[in-house]
Amino acid sequence: MRPPIALSVAGSDPSGGAGIQADLKTFTALGVYGCAVITSLTAQNTQGVQGVQSVSGDFVAAQLTSVLDDLPVQATKVGMLANAEIASVVADVFTQRRTDLGRLVLDPVMIATSGDRLLDEAAISVLTQRIIPLADVITPNLHEAAYLLGANLATDVDEMREQADELLALGARGVVLKGGHLRGKEVVDVYRDAERTELLRGTMFTTQNTHGTGCTLSSAIAAQFARLEQINREKGETTPVADDVAAICEAREYLASAIENAIDWRLSKHPESGHGPVNHLVTIGA
Repeated sequence: MRPPIALSVAGSDPSGGAGIQADLKTFTALGVYGCAVITSLTAQNTQGVQGVQSVSGDFVAAQLTSVLDDLPVQATKVGMLANAEIASVVADVFTQRRTDLGRLVLDPVMIATSGDRLLDEAAISVLTQRIIPLADVITPNLHEAAYLLGANLATDVDEMREQADELLALGARGVVLKGGHLRGKEVVDVYRDAERTELLRGTMFTTQNTHGTGCTLSSAIAAQFARLEQINREKGETTPVADDVAAICEAREYLASAIENAIDWRLSKHPESGHGPVNHLVTIGA
């Protein structure tokens, strides 16, 4: 017996709300065995990012090799890559071992919820030219989409549709353009692939506890993909696109529940400022 396995390639958040820590909690909450390759150490908390110490490219490659040589990974989530050296090394390994990664979900982490910059300029071209074309799904928010496209920030769903088309042209199989930064009664994300465009709708919650929501959604999608891959491999089938959309919707529902169940949390000593985490373990004991 083997559980579904998902890998996170991302930075560490010592406060536990984002990055590797959020990813591993999410994998656990969704019944998936999680493993992780750390690209960067950060000094951060609910108030912001105070410092970043990147891991050497060679050691990132060594971590990836160790995991992929041993574990049959069924889905991989990529988050913070920090700099061009790390992005290039990850691109090299991914290109050489694409089939070992399973389904690939890329969260193009550039800016933290606090507004702090998490990806340097030189890494952007590596991300767009070498990693995005390998991805099954990319999950940018509105700010990341605008930056990737060199465009103005989308201000409504019609503009989001247009930018989702342009993002798909970068080479990924699918796009989830997240609309959480548009204020309203509901959250509308745009899903786009070669066959369809769908509007994915959900409740907009009024809360400051949104630290790590992007990490959480992308790792939840990876977890759902890993579960699908396990089922389909046992049947000798491939994953149809319709199942991809269903998996993404289930991941969004998990995130919505995690946000809703943390609305009243006051983890910080200074809860009136900053951004608290979501309740990643909302499914545990439910």
